Amino acid sequence: MSLLIVALIAGAVVGLALGALGGGGSVLAVPALIYLLGFSPASATTASLIIVTATSATALYVHARDGNVVWRTGTLFAAAGIVPAFLAGAAAGRLPAAALTTAFAVVAALAALRMLRPSDSEPPERTRPAGAAGAGAGLGAVTGFLGVGGGFLAVPALVGVLGLRMKQAVGTSLLVITVNSLAALTARAGGGGDLRWEVIAPFTGAAILGAWDGKRLATKITGRSLQRIFAFVLLAVAAFMLVDVIV
Repeated sequence: MSLLIVALIAGAVVGLALGALGGGGSVLAVPALIYLLGFSPASATTASLIIVTATSATALYVHARDGNVVWRTGTLFAAAGIVPAFLAGAAAGRLPAAALTTAFAVVAALAALRMLRPSDSEPPERTRPAGAAGAGAGLGAVTGFLGVGGGFLAVPALVGVLGLRMKQAVGTSLLVITVNSLAALTARAGGGGDLRWEVIAPFTGAAILGAWDGKRLATKITGRSLQRIFAFVLLAVAAFMLVDVIV
């Protein structure tokens, strides 16, 4: 199978997950780029940021059109993560490939376990600004360090800390992801290694189209079912990456 076909298929899967769940899909982008398309871990995380930024911005437009983005809350949450995303993005390129791969696998496994946990539908009694700032900063650091959007962290934080409804949290998380990804990408400008645009461009295009389909898919399948399916896929990917590092 040609690299172009693989890039298109992988991009479509990432976009579907991102559009349907408001995050999580980008966690698949890095392993797909490494194991299916031959990128180094450093180049894969940088390429992932390009893909995530473009795809999240597209999905953000779709959710904003439906009124599911709380702009003020999302902007404040994202602002807390800009500096951590920039600093972590600058530091990630200096890490050994094995360390970067191991860290990514651990985060993917944690994301999967978080998706499998029953969600708390009750909003908090009051918003905790310190908690919101801490969550935003942590999300920014993860985005910059590993090249993932971090929607799997943003959505529960927006629900549990800031009291948004699930649909609002999914839409607003895309604003946070877009801002953090741009900050991390800026830090990596000129130092991303071998960025093969002949692969990144079709991957990104397929992901953007997939995000539109993902939004429609979310209306037909319950969010809980989608999360469970995706969580098991993430666990398998995380296990594969850890075994690859150890062996």
